[in-house]
Amino acid sequence: MSNDPLLVQLFIYVVVLLSVATTVVLIIRQRARAAQNESVTVQNLVARTKAWWLIVAVMFASVLIGQKGLFVFYGLLSILALREYISVMNTRVADHRTLLWIFLLVIPVQYMLAAINWYVMFLIFIPVYCGVLIPARMALSGDPANFLVRSSTVQWGVLLCVYFLSHLPMLLHVHFPGLPSGSPRLLFYLVVVSQLSDVFQYTFGKLFGKTKVSPTISPNKTVEGLILGSLAAVSVGAGLWWITPFPWYGAAILSLVIVAAGFLGGLVMSAIKRDLGVKDWGTMIAGHGGVLDRIDSLVFSAPVYFHLVVFYTDAKVEGGPSVLLESILRLQLW
Repeated sequence: MSNDPLLVQLFIYVVVLLSVATTVVLIIRQRARAAQNESVTVQNLVARTKAWWLIVAVMFASVLIGQKGLFVFYGLLSILALREYISVMNTRVADHRTLLWIFLLVIPVQYMLAAINWYVMFLIFIPVYCGVLIPARMALSGDPANFLVRSSTVQWGVLLCVYFLSHLPMLLHVHFPGLPSGSPRLLFYLVVVSQLSDVFQYTFGKLFGKTKVSPTISPNKTVEGLILGSLAAVSVGAGLWWITPFPWYGAAILSLVIVAAGFLGGLVMSAIKRDLGVKDWGTMIAGHGGVLDRIDSLVFSAPVYFHLVVFYTDAKVEGGPSVLLESILRLQLW
C-alpha cells in the first residue's frame, strides 16, 4: 500500500465530487420520470455514474495492492485493451502465432522493464525491437495477403494498448522533493484530470452543445462541450497543484496539455471505430462500452504527460542491465 497521506485526501475529494454528481444525476432522472420524459441522455448519465463508482473503486484497490501490484494491474489492462482492439480487426489465421507472442512475451517484458525501471530499454523495446520482430514474425507465417495493412494494424495496436499505456505505472519512478518513494500521486493526478475532462466535455456538450467538432467522426463532441469541459478540467487540475511538483499555473498548463492530448486521443480512436463500422470497442463496462472506450484519452495523454513531468522536474529515471541482473539474482522481478 502507498505511504503517501495526500492520496487519502485526493480520494476523499474524488468521492465527494462523485457523490455530488450522483445526487444531481438522480434528481434529474427523478424529475424526468415524473414528467414521463426520461431521455436516452438521462439513461446514459445514470449508466456512466454507476460505471464511475466502479472505476473509482478499482483505482482505490490498485493503491491498496502496492507498487508491484500497480504494474501487474496495468499489464492486465493492456491485455484487455489489446484484446478488444484485435477482436474488431480483420486478422488472419497466419497472424495468430504473432499475436500469441505479443500477449505472452511482449506485454510481460514491457511491464517488467517498467517495473525494474530499465528506462532506456523501456523506451525502445516496442518501437525498435518489436517494430522489427513483429512484421518479421508475420512474414515467416508465409501469408503475403494484405501484409502491409495487417502488420501495421498489429503494430499500431501494440503501440497504443501496450507502449503508450505502460507510461502510466512508470510515473511511480518519478521523484521530486516531498513525494514519498513509489507514490502513485502523479499517476492518479493524470487519471483524475483526464477522466474528469471526458465527463465535463460530455455533460457540457449535452447541456450547451450546438456546433459539432467533427460530425463525421465523433458527432457527440461539440465545440461548446470541448471549451467548457476543458476549462472545468483545467480548473480542477490547477486546484490540485498541491499534489504535483508544480505551482498552480504550472499545473494548469500541464492539465491543458492532458486535456488536449486526451481529446485528440478520443478523436483518433473514434475515427478508427468509424472506419471499422463499430460503435464501441467492447461491452465490459456498462455505460462506457469497452476498456478502450474508457481509456482512449489516457492512451494519448500518458506518454506526453510522463515526459513533460520528467523534463520539468529533471527527474533521474535510472536503470540498466545491472538492475535486471540484480533482480534476477534476488528473484524479485515482480
